[in-house]
Amino acid sequence: MPLAELKNAPKVIGTKQVKKAIAKGNARKVYIACDAEPHITEPIKAACLEKNIEIEMVESMEILGHTCGIDVGSAAVAIINE
Repeated sequence: MPLAELKNAPKVIGTKQVKKAIAKGNARKVYIACDAEPHITEPIKAACLEKNIEIEMVESMEILGHTCGIDVGSAAVAIINE
């Protein structure tokens, strides 16, 4: 399961933090929830494409948040370089 790598990997959670990680060049892979609002996710997708960062789509914000160990959903999560 591709989400398994999120459990112990260094990561940032949430769209603002993911955008910062992408801009700084720290993001290795970005997970985006399919049910998140497009106006939130499209700029992240565009930034990933521009910086050549792998994108993994996840079924829901709830699953993404739960996988990261938080009690709320998350629209985006990035695995970062340490």
